[in-house]
Amino acid sequence: MNIFLKGHEYRYAAEQALMSFFPDQRPEYPDGAEPEGNCVILSLDGARAAAELRLDGRTARGEAEADGPVPENGTERDRLLQKLVKLAFFRAAVELRGSAPPWGALTGVRPVKLAAKYMRQTGLGPAETAEYMSEEYCVSPGRAELCARAAEYSLKADAELEEKDVLLYVGIPFCPSRCSYCSFVSSSVERSLALIGDYVEALLREISAAGRLAAKYGMNVAAVYFGGGTPTTLSPESLDRLMGELADAFDLSRCREYTVEAGRPDTVTEEKLETLRRRGAGRISINPQTMNDRVLAAIGRRHTAGDVLTAFALAREHFLGDINMDLIAGLPGDGPDSFRRSLDTVLGLGPENVTVHTLTMKRSSRLSAEGGGIPEGEAAAEMLGYAYSVLPSAGFSPYYLYRQKFSVGGFENTGWCLRGHESLYNIGMMEELRSVIALGAGGATKLVHPGSGKIDRVFNKKYPYEYIASSGCVPELEKLLG
Repeated sequence: MNIFLKGHEYRYAAEQALMSFFPDQRPEYPDGAEPEGNCVILSLDGARAAAELRLDGRTARGEAEADGPVPENGTERDRLLQKLVKLAFFRAAVELRGSAPPWGALTGVRPVKLAAKYMRQTGLGPAETAEYMSEEYCVSPGRAELCARAAEYSLKADAELEEKDVLLYVGIPFCPSRCSYCSFVSSSVERSLALIGDYVEALLREISAAGRLAAKYGMNVAAVYFGGGTPTTLSPESLDRLMGELADAFDLSRCREYTVEAGRPDTVTEEKLETLRRRGAGRISINPQTMNDRVLAAIGRRHTAGDVLTAFALAREHFLGDINMDLIAGLPGDGPDSFRRSLDTVLGLGPENVTVHTLTMKRSSRLSAEGGGIPEGEAAAEMLGYAYSVLPSAGFSPYYLYRQKFSVGGFENTGWCLRGHESLYNIGMMEELRSVIALGAGGATKLVHPGSGKIDRVFNKKYPYEYIASSGCVPELEKLLG
């Protein structure tokens, strides 16, 4: 869709608003052309924004104006004006479509940050905060309540974390096979088996260097998270060595949470589980995504629902810590009835955490390229509606939440926990409460400055073979710290 900006250059705000309503449209900025055909004209005059949306011969208009004076501070000023631009677009789109997306005029990845900020500033509780989200941003009541309840966990985690606390991420970018929806930096073992040994050695070097850096600057590791990929793709010996040298490199005496993703049940063995427990892990993920064998085959998973049950039973016997299980609403070939059965089966196992994702059509995924068989937004809404009614009844609360571009129906990903079993790492990382030191291929280190809230980022090389030849994140991180 052609976008015409008048009186401003807030392209990112315009594109976020466009994506919320018309995810299949790509923004174009015709230079010097007159507005015609399908397009949106976004104007800003002082503290008043206006949008004129033309689509398939129909036209709608929307306006938004600041309630008070525009802040003089550049950052605060830009934030307010972009909000007005998005609200004007939102109101025009609602008029044209006759309905609003579930997240209303909100377009960011982290809506919980907004709710937590409001609660912190006002001292109000989740009910009042949900009402504010609905009134101010037109968020649906159900999503506003989810957001406000997750914000309570964010505020609690922030109060418990100390200023020098950091979160430590260790990436293992290998999986038994690549899922069709996956866009993460991960390699199937069949294609990259020869790299694993060299990758572990490179990761050990970075762990050692990062440990020295943490000691030098007085960082306290509050939570460790082994992610990927699937860390349990590695052998028990490699896991033991990595976790052992991590404990030698970092002072983990104040670490409150240690998670290792064992997401693929076909990588879970008794020996690996006992290694994880012995080395200090207290939380794992066993992620079926669905308990429908036909859907598992369609997304490229080389295991069955029966394998999930076996892996879970092994973990209960040999691991003894918390278990998270992921499900995805909107998988190809899945439907509301099948999703209900998957969730009911998972809840019957008794995990401490259940994370309900919405399928996201990432451009770099095989599924996005092939297309076909993806449930419509209405079906995904029915799946999520069932989850959000059943999980609270089973004693679960929403403790963290985030959104992604190109998700089916514009929906969200929500982590649910039994009381006292929330993941500190997930909350701290998603809400950017403290710095995240990310080691391994594709790692994205975020250095959060406590006073200003400014975030510096350091990115490791994306692919394993590039990472092996690199020096990791530490040299660049030390420059920022120095």
